[in-house]
Amino acid sequence: MSSNLPTNMTAIKIPEPGGPEVLTPTEVPLPTPGHGEILVRIAAAGVNRGDLVQRIGLYPAPKGVTDTPGLEFAGEVIALGTGASRWSLGDNVCALVAGGGYAEYAIVHETHALPIPDGYSMVEAAALPETIMTVWTNVFDRGRLQPGETLLIHGGTSGIGTTAIQMAVAWGAKVFATAGSDEKARKCEELGARRGINYRAEDFVMVMDEATSGQGADVIFDMVGGDYIQRNITCAARGGRIVNIAYQQGSVAEVNFLPLMLKQVTLTGSTLRARPLEEKTVLTETVLREVWPWIAAGRLKPIVDSTFPLRDAKAAHERMEKGGHIGKIILTV
Repeated sequence: MSSNLPTNMTAIKIPEPGGPEVLTPTEVPLPTPGHGEILVRIAAAGVNRGDLVQRIGLYPAPKGVTDTPGLEFAGEVIALGTGASRWSLGDNVCALVAGGGYAEYAIVHETHALPIPDGYSMVEAAALPETIMTVWTNVFDRGRLQPGETLLIHGGTSGIGTTAIQMAVAWGAKVFATAGSDEKARKCEELGARRGINYRAEDFVMVMDEATSGQGADVIFDMVGGDYIQRNITCAARGGRIVNIAYQQGSVAEVNFLPLMLKQVTLTGSTLRARPLEEKTVLTETVLREVWPWIAAGRLKPIVDSTFPLRDAKAAHERMEKGGHIGKIILTV
């Protein structure tokens, strides 16, 4: 690497599981890109629910991956590992990583980086990779959403939820979304949902039954879990697909599976972080081909709730835990 690069950098570390206060700015050695990897000077990094779960000790980094949290970032390519040829020094990229985003620099395999869309700031670009890839692999791949079908999204104003609404609308689906207030429900509708459902005031099962004339939702995208597991089965259409990506209200529930069998419903789920390099490469290429044109056409744009300096990651986690945010929370470097 260039002799002009620093030998150390600041990264956010988690010395012990705990609340936001355990996030500690720490001086660590600058990482060196390996074969096929690039080193990126980070300008902005997305904050994701998985980071909070890692912080409390329940979502450790995969084997061989840095324990620095952070699953996505945007920045400038400043060094190339051996065999890396897809990017040039000075290119601006955004990328999905299994860890390391909460830092001044990070390495990523060159096939997991994406070009920053024209006109996008680093903050906006940092909000793209994790949400878009999560939505694509779960709603469109595992959920097999088809144009004209009905999609119900739980957590409609989260970073993933706001992205899922826009992507599904661009795909030609009929979208419904739950959220925790009337304001958030209206935001879902502004993004293209046919109906935002304030789950504190309405029963989404009843709303969906009425809205679909008893047919139910073809695909349900859930990050809540808990008692939603049974209610989702009730709400699903014949041949419906339910995809879980998180269990914020718990992963254990008493469930009557008879309706699932009678309606031939598929219940599935996935995580993204620990997938093999090859799988993530295919996913990145698919997103570049299928979703980047929606961004270029203005049909998909990240919703950024707020930004915090890297050293104030504690405040960013506090913001997410309070639950009042709409869209993505971003760290700036």
